[in-house]
Amino acid sequence: MPALNILSNLFATLYNNEVRRKKECIVSPSSRFSSEVLRVMQKHRYIGEFEQIDDSRAGKFKIQLLAKINKCGIITPKFSVRKNQYLNWERQFLPAYNMGILIVSTSKGIMTHHEAQEMGVGGVLVGYVY
Repeated sequence: MPALNILSNLFATLYNNEVRRKKECIVSPSSRFSSEVLRVMQKHRYIGEFEQIDDSRAGKFKIQLLAKINKCGIITPKFSVRKNQYLNWERQFLPAYNMGILIVSTSKGIMTHHEAQEMGVGGVLVGYVY
């Protein structure tokens, strides 16, 4: 399964469980890329603890929900973004300035658009959370 479909499934499951006010959810399949995206979301307190469960198939994530996600999703097609263009993309995908994060895949790893801007690196937009 391509990484984009795995990420789309991850965001859809997180959002659906948040709407239903669940305390935790299980997302399958897992990947290293989606694990990095979850780490960024955890760092910014959109989700709580998460663990990767090896079920001898594709793997699963068990994720603690904190009822902080109003909306999340992937950004398709994958847009390349320069280090000075983040504000334009923030206007397009986020509801207000400094509300939420854009998740960016850069040469230095997966990070938020704020971190990428501070480091002065461009990348590829992956998703958004607010």
